[in-house]
Amino acid sequence: MSKNTRVPGYMQSKAARNARGIIGDREIRFKCSLQNTILDVLRGRPGWQEVPGPNFQQQNMQQNSRPAAGSQTSTQPPDGKGNKTGSTGTTPSNTQNSPATSGGKTGTKSTMSPQTSGPQQQSVGVPNRFGDGDWDFYWCDREWLHQNYDTMFLHEHQKILHFRNHYELTRKNLMVKNLKRLKKQTEREQGKSEGLSFDFHPTTYELPSEYHIFVEEFKRNPGITWIMKPAAKSQGKGIFLFRRLKDITDWKKGEYQPLTDTTREVPETYVVQRYIENPYLIGGRKFDIRIYVLVVSYNPLKVWLYRDGFARFSNTRFSLDSIEDAYVHLTNVSVQKNAPDYDPEKGCKWSTLRLRQYLSAKHGSEAVKKVFKGIDNIITKGLQSVQKIIINDKHCFEMYGYDILLDDDLKPWLIEINASPSLTASGKEDYELKFGLLNDLLNVLDLENRLTGKEKRIGGWDLLWDDGPVLADDGNMECTTNGTSVTTANSFLGCHNDRKRQLREIYTSAQAIKKT
Repeated sequence: MSKNTRVPGYMQSKAARNARGIIGDREIRFKCSLQNTILDVLRGRPGWQEVPGPNFQQQNMQQNSRPAAGSQTSTQPPDGKGNKTGSTGTTPSNTQNSPATSGGKTGTKSTMSPQTSGPQQQSVGVPNRFGDGDWDFYWCDREWLHQNYDTMFLHEHQKILHFRNHYELTRKNLMVKNLKRLKKQTEREQGKSEGLSFDFHPTTYELPSEYHIFVEEFKRNPGITWIMKPAAKSQGKGIFLFRRLKDITDWKKGEYQPLTDTTREVPETYVVQRYIENPYLIGGRKFDIRIYVLVVSYNPLKVWLYRDGFARFSNTRFSLDSIEDAYVHLTNVSVQKNAPDYDPEKGCKWSTLRLRQYLSAKHGSEAVKKVFKGIDNIITKGLQSVQKIIINDKHCFEMYGYDILLDDDLKPWLIEINASPSLTASGKEDYELKFGLLNDLLNVLDLENRLTGKEKRIGGWDLLWDDGPVLADDGNMECTTNGTSVTTANSFLGCHNDRKRQLREIYTSAQAIKKT
C-alpha cells in the first residue's frame, strides 16, 4: 500500500485510530474559512496554531497587498449571513460559500475565486509542515462540509463546525415541518394539552407545494397580513408582506422562478406565514432577539445557552399602514444599516441584559420569568424536533442563532433558526460580545482538556439541557430582581455575566480536582 493511500477508519487498528487522539501538550492546529471575529479569536488563543492552506494563503496574500492595516475583512465579499469568505455566490440550504479548498487539502497553492480571472497563485514563504487533514479544529463553512463530510475520516480528537444535515432545523420550511411532526407525536402520546407547548411559531405553509391549502386559510381570514420568505435565504433577501392573494398568484405554479436560472429543475421554495401584527414595541419600534445556542451532541442531546445576546430594532416606528417598507418590518441589521437615517455609531441594538432590565422594570419579575421560560421551551422543542433525524457525530458541534419575537402580550414567537449567525461585528460592543461568545465556545469544547466535564457554566455559556433539563445550583442564582431569584432552571439569558471571573474560578477548581 502506498504512503499516500488513505485507509478508511474501520480498516485501521484501534491503536492506529487513537494514535493522534490525545493532543497533550502540543499546539492545537486549526483551520478557519471565515475572516471575521472567529478568526481573530482563533489566532489570539494561546497554544493554537493556524494550519497553512488555501484559506491561509489567500488571507496572507490579501493582507500583504493592502497599503494600510486595520481593514482585514473589507476586501472579502459577504456571504448570505454577513460573514466574509473567500468566494461569492448563492448556495441552497441557506448556505454560505466556501473558499476554493480543493476538498479541504492543505498545500502551498491557492486557486483564485471562480469569479476572478487569472492563473493560480503560488504563495511565497509559507511552509506547509502539515499534511492533508492535519488539523484539530476546523471552523468550516457549510458548503465545504456538504462536499467533503461523506468522504473524509476524522480522528478521535478532531472537531468540526456543523452537523451533516443541519438544514433540517435551519431551513424555514423544514423547521416548521419537523416541529409539526413532533407536536402531532406529542399530542398522540401525551394528549392535546401537551401539544399547546408547541404554539410558538406562526401559521406557516410551503409554496408552491401547499399553495391551495394556503388559499383556503387565506379566505377564512380576510384582511390579515401575511409574510413571504424564501426558505433558504437570509439577511431579509426576498421577503415581502401582502394582504391580497393576487400579489402571489405567480407562486401558484412557480412562475416566479427566474428563467435565467438553469441550475434548478423545480421552483425555489418559499414559506408564507401569518404576520404577527401586534409586536411588542419599545419606543414605537419593533425588535426581535438574537439568542445563541450551542449543541455539542444530539444523542444524547446536550445544549448550552449563552447569557449575552441582543435585541435588533427597526430604524423606523412600527405601523401597518405601509407594509412595503422593509425598514419598518424587518429587523435584520443588513436591512436596517441601509436606512437613510441609520446611525452606524449608535446602531439598532440592545443587549439582552438591558432588555431584561427594561421588561422587569415595566412588567415585574414574574412576567419576565414567564417570557424567558417560554424562550427556553422554544429552544429545547426546536432541537428535540430534529434530534432523531440529525446525523449525530461526536466530532461535530453547532452554534445556532435563534431569532425570537415578542408580541404585545409578551408571548415569545420563533421566527427562524440560523446555522451560521453573523460573526461580523457592527460596532465595539458587538465585537466584544462575539469575541467572548466564541472564546467561551472553545472553552466549552475544551480541546486543551483543562476542565472536568461536569461544569454547568463555562464563561457565558450555561448548560440548559443534558439529556434532560438542568437545574441551577443554589450558589449560581445570579439573575435576581429585588433580591428574588427569577428561575430555578440553569438558564440565565440576559443576566449579569462576569465571564472572566467565572472562568478563573472553574479552571482553578478543575485543576485542583485533577491533582487529587
